[in-house]
Amino acid sequence: MAFWIASVTLFLLIAQSGVPSPLYPVYQHELHLSPAATTFIFSIYICGLLLSLLTVGSLSDQIGRRPVAIASALLSVASLLLFADASGLSLLLIARALQGLAVGAGMGAVGAAMIDLAPPHRARLAAVLNGVLPPAGLAVGSLTSGFLVQDAPAPTVTVYLVFSVLICTAAVLTAFTAEHRRRTPVTLGTFLPRLTLPAETRRVFAAVVGCMISSWALAGLYLGLAPTIIAGTLGVSSHFAAGAAVALVTGTGALAGVVARRHDARATMLTGAIALIMGPLLTTAALATDSAWGFYASAPVAGVGFGAAFQGALRLLLTTAPEESRAGLLSTVYLVSYTALGVPAVIAGFLVPVIGLVHVTTAYIAFVILIAVIALALQLFLSRVRALEQTADAAEANTGSTV
Repeated sequence: MAFWIASVTLFLLIAQSGVPSPLYPVYQHELHLSPAATTFIFSIYICGLLLSLLTVGSLSDQIGRRPVAIASALLSVASLLLFADASGLSLLLIARALQGLAVGAGMGAVGAAMIDLAPPHRARLAAVLNGVLPPAGLAVGSLTSGFLVQDAPAPTVTVYLVFSVLICTAAVLTAFTAEHRRRTPVTLGTFLPRLTLPAETRRVFAAVVGCMISSWALAGLYLGLAPTIIAGTLGVSSHFAAGAAVALVTGTGALAGVVARRHDARATMLTGAIALIMGPLLTTAALATDSAWGFYASAPVAGVGFGAAFQGALRLLLTTAPEESRAGLLSTVYLVSYTALGVPAVIAGFLVPVIGLVHVTTAYIAFVILIAVIALALQLFLSRVRALEQTADAAEANTGSTV
């Protein structure tokens, strides 16, 4: 039961972070915000998240998973209540920064708790869910937000109250779960910015980091620019349509992760890298022809790339992670992932008023494809090296047995 409580908590933490995206056009209209202002709202979330990952991302390895999980949940609720009461840009910025801090603190702790709490027969499922739940959460958060903004009363309040209740419930249930980590002393140095990358994982991390960067950069394209593309370039005014575009990518990504759980992790990652090239190419073709249907049709292909590439890379990493460094390693993974999600999207947001949405989107897509091509080429090269090493080892063994 504790394993499933941790899984639901991680899902809700990620889901609530995707809630504001479909609301950006509403804020622009009601609060008279410029596109640069909404980009700043997104960027301050990324800054808060990265700061949290760097400073307290591995804290649960020392003080335990439960206190960090509960603290991040309560901080998330505080940010959601601020969003619900926001009447200007300053409150939106404070709420988004708090949301970033909460998500950054909680992801590594709750993800590591899932691995700690998983029964022996569910050990692989814990690794799979760590890859599946982030895109699934983003999909549900964006889709729920788009639906409630479109049809519910008080669109800038209702969705935040709904998620506040859900996360409060998760925090209460978490308080009754077992703690498997033994506490160690916490010093001032604990909170200094750092990356945790155990020696056992470094070679694998170097091999898979390209797939992580390209997959989350693609997610950033949809989270950061899709609402503007749909309304400004494709002429679709529905708020639900904006949420649906994000959900198609992230939801398909989650589904791809579930389907791939029974397949080899490296083959899953290679399939994802190929889809990360094909999906953005189809998106480019749709934008070149102003085809809304083409844009939505390309989203699931991009989603397969997002989910499969990240899922395969994460599974390969977690198989090498020592128990005492799990939260720190997961925080490093999310630090790289959310940097890839946030930094290009923020840069794109500031460039849109200067060179135009179409040119920025084209350049962004080209960046995603380039990283995916490099990651795919690296994996094919490493596969070739491993094959040659195995052939050499077999030949040496045969020679030894002959002698």
